[in-house]
Amino acid sequence: MQTVAVLFARADSIYKTLPGCDVYDMERDARIYDGPHPVVAHPPCRAWGRLRTFANPRPDERNLARLAVALVREFGGVLEHPAGSTLWPSQRLPRPGARDPWGGWTLAAPQQWWGHKAEKATWFYIVGCEPYDIPDVPLVLGEATHVVQSRKRQDYRPHITKAEREHTPPELAVWLVELARRCTLQPQPA
Repeated sequence: MQTVAVLFARADSIYKTLPGCDVYDMERDARIYDGPHPVVAHPPCRAWGRLRTFANPRPDERNLARLAVALVREFGGVLEHPAGSTLWPSQRLPRPGARDPWGGWTLAAPQQWWGHKAEKATWFYIVGCEPYDIPDVPLVLGEATHVVQSRKRQDYRPHITKAEREHTPPELAVWLVELARRCTLQPQPA
């Protein structure tokens, strides 16, 4: 079984229960990861997301996402961030439907498809796996029972908690690990 490095995981991460996962949480510090396994990267998003003006990230937090991009490009794998994250233009990541010089591409999919209570629109930057080689993507139709946050609306739905915003649904974690295992980089000519 191919080992997968999971970077920037929560201390109570579901990945710690999955076989073949080498998990780096805050205590273990993903900044020391030096390969050679493909990665699943969950860098902090509060400095990059739609609500970044209200966030209070640590001074070094934005650089963790930049490092995650570099590690996905170097070792293959997948980076997960909110749809529309400003990390995409900052690091010249391809928008859905485009490619970058590393062969990377972006899949846009809601986490609701993998069992999240809220839709949670997400972008996945993938390097080392073609779209036709990814694991099957579940499709869930209908509206999510909860929202991440909302303006006052007539069709009120409850908000998810902060912990629910940060946790990866178990089905998505399994899918991301399998995706990373399928990411293989071709040796670059010297």
